[in-house]
Amino acid sequence: QVQLVESGGGLVQAGGSLRLSCAASGRIFSINTMDWYRQAPGKQRELVAQITNGGRTVYADSVKGRFTISRDNAKNTVYLQMNSLKPEDTAVYYCRVVVSFTPYWGQGTQVTVSS
Repeated sequence: QVQLVESGGGLVQAGGSLRLSCAASGRIFSINTMDWYRQAPGKQRELVAQITNGGRTVYADSVKGRFTISRDNAKNTVYLQMNSLKPEDTAVYYCRVVVSFTPYWGQGTQVTVSS
């Protein structure tokens, strides 16, 4: 079993920054991709950013140039640095980690951006 613990959410003013972290623990043999998703009220969950075990990254168009995903393989941790935050970034952010081709989800962390 794999457990994910997220941290770093909160309330910030527009233009501000937040850094999310997601640490994986448990029976981890190999981590494939590490992703961040978000879900705003009344909307579907969407992919925000993804990083492969080779370090290749993918971003949603809405966050390109503002968000940066990174990972520390030694700590089995993925980060999301969010800069220039906008009110439309307000959502619950979830990390997803694929371990040995099985996806696991974090509990979610609220990010609220005030205008």
